[in-house]
Amino acid sequence: MAKVIEGLYYAESHEYVKVEGEFGYIGITDYAQNALGNIVYVDMPDTDDEVEAGEDFGAVESVKAASDLTSPVSGTVVEVNEALEDTPEIINQDAFANWIIKVELSDKTELDNLMDAAAYVEFCEKEAH
Repeated sequence: MAKVIEGLYYAESHEYVKVEGEFGYIGITDYAQNALGNIVYVDMPDTDDEVEAGEDFGAVESVKAASDLTSPVSGTVVEVNEALEDTPEIINQDAFANWIIKVELSDKTELDNLMDAAAYVEFCEKEAH
C-alpha cells in the first residue's frame, strides 16, 4: 500500500490537503504518483487565481499518462511550488513533501467532505480491486 499520512484530508481524485491555519497545501497522494509513474511536467495555476472545490486547476503529466488536478477545496492560490517547474520528478520521490499549490481557504467546512487517512486507505483498497 502507498504511504498515507495521518492528519491530512484526502479527495477521491487522489489529491490531499495539508491545513495550516487559514492555508491549505494541495498535492497529489503517494498512491497517485505511484499510479502515474515518472512525472515529467506539472501544469499549475498562477498566483491569485481562484480554485473551486471539485474543479480542475492544472494537470500532472507522466511518461504513461496525463491526469487533471482537481481541487479538493476552494480558495485563492497564494503560492505555487516553483521547484516543480524544473524538477517535477520530485513528486515521485516524496509526494507529500512536494505540494503543488498553497491556497488561502475560503470555506473550511469543505474539509468535512474529504476523507481522513483511514477512509482514504479503505477507498484505495476498494479501487485497486
